Amino acid sequence: MAEAFIVAATRTAGGKRGGRLSGWHPVDLAAQVIDELVRRADADPALVEDVIMGCVSQVGQQATNVARNAVLASSLPESVPGTSVDRQCGSSQQALHFAAQAVMSGSMDVVIAAGVESMSRVPMFTPNALPLKAGLGGYMSPAMQKRYPGVEFSQFMGAEMMAKKYGLSKEQLDVYALQSHQRAVAATNEGRFAKEILAVEARSAEGGAEGEGQPHAVDEGIRFNATLEGIAGVKLIQEGGRCTAATASQICDGATGVMVVNERGLKALGVKPLARIHHMTMIGHDPVIMLEAPIPATQRALQKAGMKIDDIDLFEVNEAFAPVPLAWLQVTGADPARLNVNGGAIALGHPLGASGTKLMTTLVHALHDRGGRYGLQTMCEGGGMANVTIVERL
Repeated sequence: MAEAFIVAATRTAGGKRGGRLSGWHPVDLAAQVIDELVRRADADPALVEDVIMGCVSQVGQQATNVARNAVLASSLPESVPGTSVDRQCGSSQQALHFAAQAVMSGSMDVVIAAGVESMSRVPMFTPNALPLKAGLGGYMSPAMQKRYPGVEFSQFMGAEMMAKKYGLSKEQLDVYALQSHQRAVAATNEGRFAKEILAVEARSAEGGAEGEGQPHAVDEGIRFNATLEGIAGVKLIQEGGRCTAATASQICDGATGVMVVNERGLKALGVKPLARIHHMTMIGHDPVIMLEAPIPATQRALQKAGMKIDDIDLFEVNEAFAPVPLAWLQVTGADPARLNVNGGAIALGHPLGASGTKLMTTLVHALHDRGGRYGLQTMCEGGGMANVTIVERL
């Protein structure tokens, strides 16, 4: 079987809700990333054989196959198809897995895996609300309700369950959130994101946002003056709980992507790879606690890859809620100094369907920046699932 290589990886800087990216149609924002990947790989656009794009809220401006629409808004020829993936928060990580599987099988040689989410224009939970408005009921079918009677599949509830199960105090969550901002501040000030970020024009939906019309190249959610006192003072999400908005991922607009090729693709492009896909794992887990799946998924991935946790130089574990990476650290025994070294979604934002290739873009560039060999990425996903991707820097 052929190998799968990443030859280009980029992302927009995150935009806050109603902020510097809210004026971008998500299709056009995704097209910017597609064009940048082609530019970075110095590729003939006609060599791209498919675009696989993650997106969670596939309604409104993100409906009708956002991937194909992004192709038609890009420099790629009409002959390039596109398909959209919903694996919830892991949508574009799954897009990467599909792309890697395609080139490893030899059925394709050059594939773009990407993700987009405009949470300003298509608010979270919009797809859930539409059938209710039409009187058709929600996403939980009668059979699902019979299997899980009286259960509300809530990520907020899952985060509280995680904190309680693993004995994580509110103070621990607050300290972790502060660390996310501090690491993101350091990475930004030291220019560590410069190579991965595609600067696009700042466009706010209402106009007049800070930096309007200027290049948007700094993640808008980072709190450069964050303090523990400020984080600790944020209202609890649930009365008597431990999680707050400050210890959860930020709503975010953004687009991200990677170009994946096999050996034939490398020869056709004449480019050197950034990384090799070493291993891919997918797992389903308890949909009630929901957010715990990255733990058994990581254990399975390491076992299948014949590796130990200490073999991995850097980890990207999505900070959907602070209990997720903290519980993951507790069980896996990973070195905290290797986890989310440039900050995570608490500071940088979580553009849902775009976060998978966002984290991979950061991981690949961080491995090159720090001279590490192996990196592991995982994230919790709605419905109690998790993807794990292990890459080797080349």
